[in-house]
Amino acid sequence: MAVPIAAMCAVMDARVGAQQATDQPIASRSGVDLAAIDKSANACTDFYQFACGGWIAKHPIPPDQPRYGRFEELQDRNNEILKSILEDAAKTTSAGELRKIGDYYASCMDEATIETKGIQPLKSDLDRVAAIKAKQDIAAVVGHLHTIGVGPFFGFSAAPDFKDASQVIPIFGQSGLGLPDRDYYLKDDANFVKIREQYQQHVAKMLQLAGDSPDRAAASAKAVVQIETTLAKHALDRVSRRNPTNVYHKMSMDEVRQLVPSLNLSAYLENAEAPAVTNANVTEPDFMKGIDAVISGTPLDDLKTYMRWHTIHGNAHVLPKAFDQEHFSFYDKTLRGAQEQRPRWKRCVDAVDADLGEALGKVYVERTFGAEGKQRTVEMVQAIEAALAGDIKQITWMSDETKRQAEVKLRAVANKVGYPEKWRDYSSLRIVRGDALGNSQRSNAFAYRRELAKIGKPVDKTEWLMTPPTVNAYYNPLENNINFPAGILQPPFFNRAADDAVNFGAAAAVVGHELTHGFDDQGRRFDAQGNLRDWWTPADGKAFEERAACIDQQYSGYTAVADVKLNGKLTLGENVADNGGLRLAWMALMERMKSKALGEADGFSPEQRFFLGWAQMWCENRTDEIARLHAQTNPHSPGRYRANGVVSNMPEFLKAFSCQPSAAMKSEPVCRVW
Repeated sequence: MAVPIAAMCAVMDARVGAQQATDQPIASRSGVDLAAIDKSANACTDFYQFACGGWIAKHPIPPDQPRYGRFEELQDRNNEILKSILEDAAKTTSAGELRKIGDYYASCMDEATIETKGIQPLKSDLDRVAAIKAKQDIAAVVGHLHTIGVGPFFGFSAAPDFKDASQVIPIFGQSGLGLPDRDYYLKDDANFVKIREQYQQHVAKMLQLAGDSPDRAAASAKAVVQIETTLAKHALDRVSRRNPTNVYHKMSMDEVRQLVPSLNLSAYLENAEAPAVTNANVTEPDFMKGIDAVISGTPLDDLKTYMRWHTIHGNAHVLPKAFDQEHFSFYDKTLRGAQEQRPRWKRCVDAVDADLGEALGKVYVERTFGAEGKQRTVEMVQAIEAALAGDIKQITWMSDETKRQAEVKLRAVANKVGYPEKWRDYSSLRIVRGDALGNSQRSNAFAYRRELAKIGKPVDKTEWLMTPPTVNAYYNPLENNINFPAGILQPPFFNRAADDAVNFGAAAAVVGHELTHGFDDQGRRFDAQGNLRDWWTPADGKAFEERAACIDQQYSGYTAVADVKLNGKLTLGENVADNGGLRLAWMALMERMKSKALGEADGFSPEQRFFLGWAQMWCENRTDEIARLHAQTNPHSPGRYRANGVVSNMPEFLKAFSCQPSAAMKSEPVCRVW
């Protein structure tokens, strides 16, 4: 995945080895998961079904999840390791980071203490909101709430300056909505109308749990939805936010004040603990104007209700069971289709990873990550970079002038594999056993202050934006680097016991995916140093857009669920990266096979095993609810189309499986960018 430009601005939307993980029995001699294959399916008609049908049949969606795929399968294995680490840490009596992660985990698991304390730990924050006497007091309270991870109205953080990516500046961005996307408030089809009604009921139930009478809670929930709907009308849509030029508006602080005259910006910055700043990137100026309209045009009591709601909502996971269960009922059951709450231990593992991820990750790496896996990953990265260098040289639609710039950018890409060079220091973070809510808020404040401390300083390109146990990978356009945490350097994505054909179809293709992000519809707008700069000739830019439009149209034709189609523009960057990544991996494998012969294994040629390695990463089952939600909000396509959509654009696939020219797995037209 690419680090989302808009998300990074608003406050920073494919997940290669670990010693313990590779002790898992290999599925076959080659690494192909033979049990996943559906031999009744025709590879040339539906390759995804052929590669994954067996796996899909054997892995129904667990009741506590809305989706279950190979990422979740691997995450489950990782979670068992992390659980073991945390249970051991919870028994330690020595000081240090091990004690902190143990105390955090034990506090999260201590439901009895959470129940006994009730909502009392949140009282001081709720009292701050209740004490607001005039609209001019709102800014100071919003500033405090932002420091502890509660996000009413807007977001505030730090990120590299798009036009000078070596320096960090503050950023204001749209936030403050309880539903997943602006369109949930604005679209009038039956599904969105129903969800809005259910959301309003959910807000009312949460406010009742906090002590409101049913009538007051109902009226308050209506006010919350009205405020958020007004904000949504001023929000920039997800597709528009994909274009970095749409979310870069560097302004002086006086200009920011002019956007929100009803907000006491000086009081906000003081209480948000911001350093002295002279300018900032306002990612969505119209949204800030919308905030001003809300504050100036809404009764004070309704604004306080909105802030009170977000204070409760932002802490629901560490409040008593009734709050936690009601939060699950709406956000996981209604919106995503999960039938049961995930086990408490899994949620607490996630919480530790989110708040003390590098302290936990350091132990995880010590227990699991092997030097051999890292070395093979580095070799694959180098092979993929060589393939892209060759691809740039031979493509005919790009001029020599732009090619030279592309080669400069490629040579400048930094590769980070496994874990950070320098571990995060948590010594100033206070963790108190038995104080789950306080630990969460202090962790949020620690992370928030750490981000703001970067303002006015050079960018630290050694920092990771994902923790080592994460089953994911990313490309950062503002730093021009690709990042592969130890958590994903495991089967089925990377398997040291598998042959090159399978590993190149899986792990190397993931590497290629991330590298291609540097040259997708977002990444291509940034140069070798991470600056937002148009280094393309107009003709080359047009040629790129024409090829990208083919990908857009192809994926827009795919059905997400029932009558809902994929949004080819929303998923364009990931689709371009999928297509480019697998092609680069193919080129690298063909180069490898010139010096290292690979024969038939498990009944498949190396070329067939390559494509099976790709498709079997994307095996999944998902609920209709999560399919609808992802179609609206997720920049990644569903697994079926990540498999079929890509191979249908590769004549090499048709040849490998002896498909006829008229086979369903051939895209018309065949789309290719990289």
